[in-house]
Amino acid sequence: MNLLKLSWKNLTNKPLNMLLSLVLFGLGVGLISLLLVLNDQLQEKFEKNLAGVDLVIGAKGSPLQLILSSMYHIDAPTGNIPIKAATPFLREGHPIIETSIPLSLGDSHRGFRVVGTEPEILDLYNARIAEGQMWSKTLEVVAGAAVADELGLKIGDTFKSSHGFDQNEDLIHEDAESFIIVGILAPTGSVIDQLLLTRFSSPWAVHEHGHEDEEALNQEEDDPDHEGHSHEDHDHEGHDHGDSEHRHDHSSGNAEPYPEDLLAYKDKQITSILVKFKGHNIQALNMQRAINENTEMQAATPAIEINRLYALMGTGTKALRWLAIVIIIVSGLSIFISLYSSLKERRYELALMRVMGASRGRLLALIILEGLLLAVLGYLLGMALSHGAMYLLADQMKETYQYTFSWTNFLVEEAYLLGGALLIGLVAALIPALQVQGMDISDTLADG
Repeated sequence: MNLLKLSWKNLTNKPLNMLLSLVLFGLGVGLISLLLVLNDQLQEKFEKNLAGVDLVIGAKGSPLQLILSSMYHIDAPTGNIPIKAATPFLREGHPIIETSIPLSLGDSHRGFRVVGTEPEILDLYNARIAEGQMWSKTLEVVAGAAVADELGLKIGDTFKSSHGFDQNEDLIHEDAESFIIVGILAPTGSVIDQLLLTRFSSPWAVHEHGHEDEEALNQEEDDPDHEGHSHEDHDHEGHDHGDSEHRHDHSSGNAEPYPEDLLAYKDKQITSILVKFKGHNIQALNMQRAINENTEMQAATPAIEINRLYALMGTGTKALRWLAIVIIIVSGLSIFISLYSSLKERRYELALMRVMGASRGRLLALIILEGLLLAVLGYLLGMALSHGAMYLLADQMKETYQYTFSWTNFLVEEAYLLGGALLIGLVAALIPALQVQGMDISDTLADG
């Protein structure tokens, strides 16, 4: 019988001891592996979605919330800002700003955010239209690749948006016109894949239509002559609800309600502005402070806020990593105790093997191989646990944040983790193995 089979039989001879060692080892390795994989993918998402943006301008509030809502689309906006106040940062020919992209947030469709913006947003993420065309009217939509795939959207499909970012049928704008899909983006692997992009004026059209209907209904209720008449029978002058012109059916080619550029609507509001500088000179670096101190808006630097987020996450990650290391050390002790106690019971058997011609080196290799076997099996169990947990987390994160995480990504660091596992198995088996080396055959057989 070769050493590998003999080592395996010795381990399975005490299945409960073996199981305890494997579970402890697997939990420690699995926790470290999960932290490595999760941290790597989160870092990739954060860095890729920075998209070269130097500054985000929005309403006063939490700077981190402003960054998460405007760039990563995983938080609620801090509020809206008037276009009149934002105009200096949106005008072409700014001496410091190369690109400024306005964003209007607040609505969603089945969990995916509807973003009112300008076509230049595609350049930030190196995105291109794979099918259809760019929007040219209010309520026309270009869908990100992930949205189109998840919801099965095609060119010409229509939908009504919901207020807010939760999937709640009670919040659907039933009284507003439908959005229509006119284009679908090619996959980029960035946050733009998760968005439904539309003209800056679309959110205004959706919400103002609802307000108009509410005002009309209030006028009808306040009108004493309206009593006893149904809403269908009441014909407002120039406000017939059966009139197709009132419904602004943009897909049918009717008049564009907001034909001018964004800056023409100074009384309107947007949510935020994504800014790229021409260069990082002293004026550019001072712009954030100038906005925060001299305006009713706030400016936040994405790189700084994401580093702060890493710092916040780092405390918990370090705690979990140390917990995993402690579990692995305890599992190493468990392997040592298991092999040591097993050795006491097998001394007579090992002495017989020496009498039958087995060398000291062979017995040494047998014990060490048992420790290494436990380490390898514990490592494999840990990998299965960590990537299995990542599979479950990926589904949860996709459902909550619409981000795609992969459970099949394996890191180089996990190979280093295997080396560490083998080292622990070797150290745990070394003392019992050395005891075998110094065993007196005649005394052991006489005591046997």
